[in-house]
Amino acid sequence: MVVDTLENLEKYMSLNPLFTDVVKFMKENDLNKLEAGKHFIKGKDLFVNITTAHGKTEKEATFETHKNMLDIQIPLNNTESYGYKPLADLPVAEYNTEKDVTKYPDVASETVVTCKPGEFAIFWPQDGHKPCIGEDDIHKAIFKVRV
Repeated sequence: MVVDTLENLEKYMSLNPLFTDVVKFMKENDLNKLEAGKHFIKGKDLFVNITTAHGKTEKEATFETHKNMLDIQIPLNNTESYGYKPLADLPVAEYNTEKDVTKYPDVASETVVTCKPGEFAIFWPQDGHKPCIGEDDIHKAIFKVRV
């Protein structure tokens, strides 16, 4: 897991070859002005989903992991917190191949990190994350990047 400011995103480009395309897309597009939905950048290997989620309490939110994609989560209008727990510490649960997600309901967070607009969090397949913890609606961008 990485948490940092958007101005430092370029420093992480060596971690995944598609991160260069993420940075280029962000320089060429205002995430706040993109329509809701998926915007494909490199087919199914790289896209951004613009969505609005209703904020939840830490207890209401659900852990998830992905096997084939990593997430770069960017809150656009409101603070968002994320529960964190290593995949190795999560219980066995059913993987949804079509959606590339495993959900882990009723698991407490080991750590909670918070991002405000202008910051981001990267979650790799080994990072259990519990998004959408916050108040009010959270307008956000979620880059899905093939690992």
